[in-house]
Order: sequence, then structure tokens, then C-alpha cells
Amino acid sequence: MSLTIYGQQLNSRLLIGSALYPSPEIMKQAILASGSQVVTLSLKRQNPSELSGAKNWQYIQDIVKQTNGFLLPNTAGCKTTKEAVTLAKMSRELFNTDWIKLEVIGDDYNLQPDPLELLSATEQLLADGFKVLPYCTDDLVLCQRLYDLGCQVIMPWASPIGTGKGLMNPYNLETIRLRLPDATLILDAGIGKPSDACIAMEMGYDGVLLNSAVALADNPVLMAKAFANALISGEQGYLAGVMAERQTAHPSTPTLDQPFWHQPGSN
Repeated sequence: MSLTIYGQQLNSRLLIGSALYPSPEIMKQAILASGSQVVTLSLKRQNPSELSGAKNWQYIQDIVKQTNGFLLPNTAGCKTTKEAVTLAKMSRELFNTDWIKLEVIGDDYNLQPDPLELLSATEQLLADGFKVLPYCTDDLVLCQRLYDLGCQVIMPWASPIGTGKGLMNPYNLETIRLRLPDATLILDAGIGKPSDACIAMEMGYDGVLLNSAVALADNPVLMAKAFANALISGEQGYLAGVMAERQTAHPSTPTLDQPFWHQPGSN
């Protein structure tokens, strides 16, 4: 079970956030339990140059070291291309990575990405050598535009960030998978239950990124393990090939070659 992001092979298809946990220690235990090798973080929350975030930052560094993992800075809270590009450049310098989870928010109510600003920021960052992982809606045309710009990884939402509503539009997500067969698709945001992640993997998605579903669980460590197992189950189901749906019922026990007294109408 491996995932490739911009040529980097990973042992887990789960990417996980580092915010909202009850404590830094629980955050560390949960992320390690998830088996994820990619930890997202925001420069606005995790500035390693600030002493107030020193403890959290130390835990994240420990996690990355223990998992032989990677940091994925994000541009959470940015609303314009200029803000996102500036924060991405600061993150690259501070965290020493050219990976960036690009978020450009267009609406404060549902935190929906602004497609125009997102495309503009993506184009600038790709030209500057970044490996961009754009967070977007489940809009096929937008995903296609991002892929055409050169994004190898695209991250459509399941539903708005932090809602836990799961997959709002399975048809849209399946269509994106079918139309972009060569893109690495990671479902991002809105995941609430392990079964949501399992369904995404059964669709053929390459991975899942989540935070709130684990951090806000009653037992984040146990929930992290549950999500890890759900991704494995979903991927195996996809690879095994799900049976086609049928309009009418079919007996699971065929009547052919059965004794006549067991066949329909024999009484």
C-alpha cells in the first residue's frame, strides 16, 4: 500500500493534519498510530521561529523523524494569490520543502476555495519550482485546469472543511476519477467517519487527507488506527473489483442440479 507524490513514494495513503488535538502529546500518538508519513501544518500556527509554538513544533519534528516522513505546509487562511504565494515562499524557507498544500479561500461561511485565485496562485508557484497540491472543490473543470497547469496531485473536497459531512457528491468525485486517470487524487476535507475514507478508496482515489475527524474524536489515537484500516480496506476492495449492481434479485444458491424436492414449486 504505497502512494507517490511528485516522485516520492510513501508507505501510507493517509495524510494527516496537526491541528485541533487536545494536546501535543495526543497529537503525536495519534499521528504515529495513523501510520501516515505526511503531516500538514500551517505556518500561521506552527512558526518554528516563535517560542510559543516551540513544543508543538518539537513534537512534529519528532514525528517526522520517527516515520521517516515529510512536512506538508499549507496556506490556510489565505484569500488572495498574493497572500498564498507569499506564505508558500516563507514556508519553503522555514520548513525546507518545496511541497505546498495550496489553499485560497473564497468564502468565509463554508471555506470554499476561490477557483480563480487558486488557478492564478498555482501557476505562479509551479513556475517558481513548487510542487503544488491544490485544495479545490469537486468541480471537474477546475480539476482539469489544475492538472493541465502541471499539478500532479489534486485534492478535491469531500465536503466543506471541518464539517464531517462525508462525501457530498459521489457522482462528481467518481467523474473526476474517471476523467483524470493519470492524476494523483487525494480526497481532502469534510471526512467524518472511517467509512467515508473507505468509500473514497473504493472509488479509486489515491489517498485521503484529514484532520478534524481524528483530532476531534473522543479517542484520537483509536480513531487514527480506524482510518488507517479503512484506507487499506477501501483500496483492497477497489483492487479486488466490486461486483456490478443488478436491478433484480438473484438467489445466492442456484437451483440447477438441486434435488427436485428443493426446487421451486416442488411441494
